[in-house]
Amino acid sequence: MTPMTDPGGLRTITIEGNSSGPHLLITAGVHGDEFTSIAAVRTLAQTVTSSELTGRLTLVPIANRAAVLRGERTAEDGLDLARVCPGIPEGSITERTAAALSALIRSADAYIDLHTGSSTMSVMPLVGYTLHRDDTVLNRQRQMALNFNLPAVWGTSPDLEGRTLSVARDAGIPAIYAEFLGAGVLSDQGVEAYVDGCRNVMGLLGMVDREQPECRIGYVFEDERPGSGHMQVQNPSPATGFFRAVVELGDRVRPGDRIGRVVNIDDDTVTDIVCEVEGIVIVIWTFPVIHEGDSAFVILEIPENPTPPEED
Repeated sequence: MTPMTDPGGLRTITIEGNSSGPHLLITAGVHGDEFTSIAAVRTLAQTVTSSELTGRLTLVPIANRAAVLRGERTAEDGLDLARVCPGIPEGSITERTAAALSALIRSADAYIDLHTGSSTMSVMPLVGYTLHRDDTVLNRQRQMALNFNLPAVWGTSPDLEGRTLSVARDAGIPAIYAEFLGAGVLSDQGVEAYVDGCRNVMGLLGMVDREQPECRIGYVFEDERPGSGHMQVQNPSPATGFFRAVVELGDRVRPGDRIGRVVNIDDDTVTDIVCEVEGIVIVIWTFPVIHEGDSAFVILEIPENPTPPEED
C-alpha cells in the first residue's frame, strides 16, 4: 500500500496486486459532509491486501479536504466540486482539486464515486450511472451497478456536465456512483454496504475472487430525459419555514398525495407539498428548516412493474 499526495492536494492510496490487471479508482468525500463514503474508503484501504489483488486499486478517502475540514458541502470558495470538473489547474482551491481529480479519473480503467446525501438530506441507497452513448461502456456500467447490489439502480442523462462521471464519460471509462442516506450521519450499515459493493465490483472486474452475494436490488430504472439525475433541482419547496416530510424513503407515491408540509415561521400558515408524479421517494430533505426553492424530495418516476433494461 502506497500513500501519496499529488500536486492537486489529493491524498491517494495505491494497492498494487500480485499480477497485472485493471486499474480501479474509488473516491469519497467529493462533498465535505458525506461521511459514510469517507469511512468506507478508509476501511477498504485497511482491508484490501496486495496478496488478494489482481491489478491496481487507487483509493481517495477524501477528495475535497478543504470542504471536509469545514464540515460543509463545499470549500471556502463556495464552488461545488461535482459541478466544476474537469477543473482549472491554476484556479481556485476547488477548481485545482477538480483538475487533479479529473486527471486521476482519466488514468483508471473503471471508476466508483461514493457519495451520500448532504447534511440536509437523506438518499435511499442506490447506484447510478450515465446512459453512455457507447454501448460497450454503457453495458459495463450496468454490470458494475447491478453487482454493487444496493436497493435501487438508476441510469440517467449522459449530458450533465461538471461531474466526476462526466469526466469518465468523455474518457470512455466505465463509471458508477453510489448514495447511502446522509443527513450528516455516519452510517455503519452504509459503510458495510459500500465496502461489500466495491468488493463486488472488484470481483466483476477480475481483481479479487468474490462470490456475488444474494441480490438486494428492488428497482432498476433508466431515465433518458434531459436533466434526469440532477437531484438538487427536483420538487422545490413552495415556501420557507419549518419542514416535515410525511413519507419515508422507499415509499411509493402518486399524483395528489400529500408528501410534506412547510409551516411559516411567523404566522404558522401551513403549505402542503403535493406529489405531482407516480414513483418511489428516493430523496427527502431532513433539516428542520427549508427555504423556498430548496429540493424537498426526489421521486424516481418508476412504474409499478418496470421492464429491466436489456444489454445490447
